[in-house]
Amino acid sequence: MKTTSLVAAVLLAACTDAAIPAGGISKFARKDDHASSPPHYPSPWMDPEAPGWENAYASAREFVSQLTLPEKVNLTTGVGWMGERCVGNAGSIPRLGMRGLCMQDGPLGIRLSDYNSAFPGGITAGASWSRKLWHERGLLMGTEANEKGIDVLLGPASGPLGRAPTGGRNWEGFTVDPYMAGIALAQTSVGIQDGGVIATAKHYIGNEQEHFRQAPEAIGYGFNITESSSSNIDDKTLHELYVWPFADAVRAGVGAVMCSYQQVNNSYSCQNSKIINGILKDELGFQGFVMSDWQAQHAGAATAAAGLDMSMPGDTSFNTGLSYWGANLTLAVINGTVPEWRIDDMAMRIMASFFKVGRTVETMPDINFSSWSRDTFGYVQSAAKENWDQINYGVDVRHDHGKHIREAAAKGSVVLKNTGSLPLNKPKFVAVIGEDAGSNPAGPNGCSDRGCDDGTLAMAWGSGTSQFSYLVTPDAALQFQAIEDGTRYESILNNNRWAQVSQLIAQPNVTAIVFANADSGEGYINVDGNEGDRKNLTLWKEGDELIKNVSSICPNTIVVLHTVGPVLLTEWYDNPNITAIVWAGLPGQESGNSITDILYGKTSPGRSPFTWGRTRKSYGTDVLYDANNGQGAPQQEFSEGVFIDYRHFDRNSPSTDGTASSDDAAPLYEFGFGLSWSTFEYSSLEIQPHIDTIYEPTSGDTIAAPELGNFSIDLADYTFPSDIRYIYQFIYPWLNTSSSGKEASADPYYGQTADQFLPPKAVDGSPQPKNPAGGAPGGNPGLWDVLYTVSATVTNTGDVTTDEIPQLYISLGGKNEPVRVLRGFERIEGIAAGQSVIFTADITRRDLSNWDITAQNWVITKHEKKVFVGSSSRNLPLSAVLE
Repeated sequence: MKTTSLVAAVLLAACTDAAIPAGGISKFARKDDHASSPPHYPSPWMDPEAPGWENAYASAREFVSQLTLPEKVNLTTGVGWMGERCVGNAGSIPRLGMRGLCMQDGPLGIRLSDYNSAFPGGITAGASWSRKLWHERGLLMGTEANEKGIDVLLGPASGPLGRAPTGGRNWEGFTVDPYMAGIALAQTSVGIQDGGVIATAKHYIGNEQEHFRQAPEAIGYGFNITESSSSNIDDKTLHELYVWPFADAVRAGVGAVMCSYQQVNNSYSCQNSKIINGILKDELGFQGFVMSDWQAQHAGAATAAAGLDMSMPGDTSFNTGLSYWGANLTLAVINGTVPEWRIDDMAMRIMASFFKVGRTVETMPDINFSSWSRDTFGYVQSAAKENWDQINYGVDVRHDHGKHIREAAAKGSVVLKNTGSLPLNKPKFVAVIGEDAGSNPAGPNGCSDRGCDDGTLAMAWGSGTSQFSYLVTPDAALQFQAIEDGTRYESILNNNRWAQVSQLIAQPNVTAIVFANADSGEGYINVDGNEGDRKNLTLWKEGDELIKNVSSICPNTIVVLHTVGPVLLTEWYDNPNITAIVWAGLPGQESGNSITDILYGKTSPGRSPFTWGRTRKSYGTDVLYDANNGQGAPQQEFSEGVFIDYRHFDRNSPSTDGTASSDDAAPLYEFGFGLSWSTFEYSSLEIQPHIDTIYEPTSGDTIAAPELGNFSIDLADYTFPSDIRYIYQFIYPWLNTSSSGKEASADPYYGQTADQFLPPKAVDGSPQPKNPAGGAPGGNPGLWDVLYTVSATVTNTGDVTTDEIPQLYISLGGKNEPVRVLRGFERIEGIAAGQSVIFTADITRRDLSNWDITAQNWVITKHEKKVFVGSSSRNLPLSAVLE
């Protein structure tokens, strides 16, 4: 036997879309008391005239037209876990000189590499509210990936969006607000692709917690379930909240989208035809390729029909040597289960994304590192221990990227409280307290994928991490500053040395800076009982007690928090001895320098990308920690709809006068809040209406599905070549035998037509009606018509030059709508004392629209629309009604 890529027929043919008749479905239905997902077939094919994709499409068509069927399958199927140097590797096309594509984590830098940079986490980057920094961060990450030989960088992330504050991977994304997340996702994607590497918007969609995301992982934690959890989301919420950021990324030209582990309305995300075919490819006009998360594929032909374009890492489970695709996909095309146009479209989408970012087969850089070893020499095929060669070349790709990292992390730090102790100015005596200020005794990379909380927290844990080439601790940087200033400096880098701490901070003239943190990460790692998701919203390692103890003695206590998201500050934030609170997020390799720049006022701080609630319960949402559906898929009901974070707080504790409320349901620090080094006055709100263009639903039909050439249906043409040496566990596109389809694929359904077990229209390649809400990448082009331009004057009324971040919110009106939603912002840098600047923001049709579940399109309701401008979601001194 020459290939082990065999699967049972039920895996090849299974389809989990609910058996709901096609046509006229306006919203997600419920069946047997569980949400279900309507089918959408066929899978939309590429559009040669899609704006921004014309040249890429032409190049892809020319290239794919030359390929044989096994070569096309090789493009779409990974070679297996640890089958090559990268975390994901597609098969090669040696006949045309193309090595296999390299897919590598991640959203804050290169994972499992060396001589690369560790950028701030997404949530810290988000807190800068800076389009310029988002693009620059993406560009530098893309440049580093390109120079390492990576073709597809597995980031940025906007899933999870942050439905529950305890969600383990919220920190990989930028913010809880879909509008802001969309801009950050788009800017970062463009930056990565400007660096010559395909960006991957992930995780699509509804992947809002780690618990139960994968049944095998949950079983490992002792849960008796058979299926991964289902995120049950209604149609309106899906469009207005969770899909919204991905629409921005698609419009910006992102090349890849990664589907997520869990189910959406009881259909696995990577074979849910509604969310992939219906929303992503049809409605949003996505022209790139959809890849599975690693082991998120659960079927063969069904996933192809539902719109999946690339299977990663290729094997059904790590190191099985079995694949849902590979030889099975070859056979499925031969026997007509998967139509020729679908495999052509998969290959076209992959290669169009490749060409779109400027890559060519002739100039593909060599992969110069191995994810599986830091040794110079090792096995290229690590799983099989085959092909000993040089695998690491020590290529340094960092350049001067530390400058950006330092700036971005500082500008993404948020000053939550300051009664006058900041910025520091050559203080007489600084005492730094807390483990979070110091080093991990095992080194910055001492815990695999950062799966511990030892020393300062500069990034959280999981596959979304990067290797540190160095890490500047707060202790090191603050001590260096103290030496420069002639300041006395002492640090106690332990949370449990209270006798020594109390003696130190009781001395006169002391400024005590207390560091504490709270961590989280991906579900395959358990840190202190936190199975990815956080168990609570308190600080780790008795950080709250440390802060309370220090502030009970020291009248000038400054608190610095490195956390993955909000923590509860209620017990100590208003202690008058606590003169400042700074959230420093996950700052990356320049951590100490960045926090020093903020504490000493060298850089302007950012604004909070989430709400700080008074209690855990006040958020209204939480992680589902217990399986609630017997042995079946746990059901996570997104019953709160669009009311997450500030939208929830505003509904439950509205601020009628534009300022924060003090009741228990009100936020402690609202979304968008952050103190500045100066004061600002907002005035002269002006609204300029533009000609109200007519919103025209897209009409007409698509072209027929392109088929790029005939191929043989003789099984003998696809058996394993005699001149290829079989590598153990490697996934190949060739068949075991030519005697029969059943023997070649272990498929007893061989010979049946696709319509006997795939949904109606799944193989229909005829012209299809265009989606009225679609028409171009990102959706109907009319959604981006500018209907109003809003401007306001922002005046620095203080005596310090600093940045300001004006924000624009809109009330869409209506009984069941949020009080207001973010629809504009800008980080205006370097506003001098006494200077006035003009903040402007365009309001598009999309910004004023709601998703109509009956019309299946965006509509502007008749309810009054009101615009607000100010410095946070609850400090909005300017307002006006949109006529």
